[in-house]
Amino acid sequence: MLNRRVVVTGLGAITPIGNNVSTFWENLRKGTSGSDLITLFDASKFKTRFACEVKNFKPEEYIEKKELKKLDRFTQFALVSADEAIKDANLDFNKLNKNRIGVVFASGIGGIITFQEEVSAFYKGDGTPKFSPFFIPKMIIDIAAGHISIKYGLKGPNYATVSACASSSHSIIDGYFLIKLDKADVVITGGSEASIMEAGIGGFNAMQAMSTRNEEYKTASRPFCKTRDGFVMGEGSACLVLEEYEHAKKRGAKIYAEIIGVGLTADAYHITAPHPEGEGAVRVMEMALEEAKINKEEVDYINAHGTATPLGDIAELKAIYSVFKDHAFKLNISSTKSMHGHLLGAAGAIESVATILAMQHNIVPPTINHHEYDEQIDKRFNLTLNVAQERKINVALNNNFGFGGHNTCIIFKKI
Repeated sequence: MLNRRVVVTGLGAITPIGNNVSTFWENLRKGTSGSDLITLFDASKFKTRFACEVKNFKPEEYIEKKELKKLDRFTQFALVSADEAIKDANLDFNKLNKNRIGVVFASGIGGIITFQEEVSAFYKGDGTPKFSPFFIPKMIIDIAAGHISIKYGLKGPNYATVSACASSSHSIIDGYFLIKLDKADVVITGGSEASIMEAGIGGFNAMQAMSTRNEEYKTASRPFCKTRDGFVMGEGSACLVLEEYEHAKKRGAKIYAEIIGVGLTADAYHITAPHPEGEGAVRVMEMALEEAKINKEEVDYINAHGTATPLGDIAELKAIYSVFKDHAFKLNISSTKSMHGHLLGAAGAIESVATILAMQHNIVPPTINHHEYDEQIDKRFNLTLNVAQERKINVALNNNFGFGGHNTCIIFKKI
């Protein structure tokens, strides 16, 4: 691979605990739960009646009303986070070669709200097809990347990645590869998801993947806790501006971090369950560390996938110990999903933003809602329980795994 370094120069986010990066970070630091009763539809008959919704979102404050009818909620979120990241990076596209600026933007499910609305309307009718001309362009997963490129006139590589809950980690990794391979100088990358609706909640309930603690919804997301009973669905979007290092230096950009290593593997084991020993997760972390050319002892913090599922949390911690041995007990681990919920295809992006902010501030965000130790989990792990911890963070690692056995790992280093 060409000797081109890849750095992060801009961040954007719209999340269940903050509609911009600064508010998101403040609530991460404080250990704020974004979980509440569902307001986006009547969930009174569902097994799970709560989720981590984006609060006080008024799309017309960000997007012209005439454009909104063309956009599913997931694309609205994507445009909002991308706009913040581009402004944060201080990108003046009129002074840059737009042919060398790409957009790789992920979603795990895409416009499922639009799909449900259009199909429901058809079956409630007399069988006469009356579908909106915007039905397909609102639904398809790649449309968020398309809209971002159209809005800013960006003519470099443009597509979406899809790998369930690893989708936006794959989009970041692809952006990294595109810059490394000299196919682009800048890549706008990240992910977006908006699946808090009847089919989304009902489908994951049928899989028994989500928490059903309706009486304790504020504390239902419990990664690593003995009482965990599944994830809490979240929604929102996060965006990172990736840039070739010399390109960023030349224009005087601020640099948040450098990506120094990535890993991509498959479990090849089961459609939803992780390998019980975390075999694929072990290999993905080892692959990223090998590329980063650092000692394992240099890693200060791991933002874990940590979904609060009974099998997943155990498998990931087993994998971390397999890779890091006794250093696993000296670094910090936390799951920010305990606060913002599981953003599915946007998880890797929002957790990468959280990881970078932790490095910037030298504060490890906590794993909240931990009530009882699980005897299957070694107490020597520092899981940053319930309260943020100050720690100098020079190197941090972000894990994300998806249904289908998809595993990703990204290593960030402070410059």
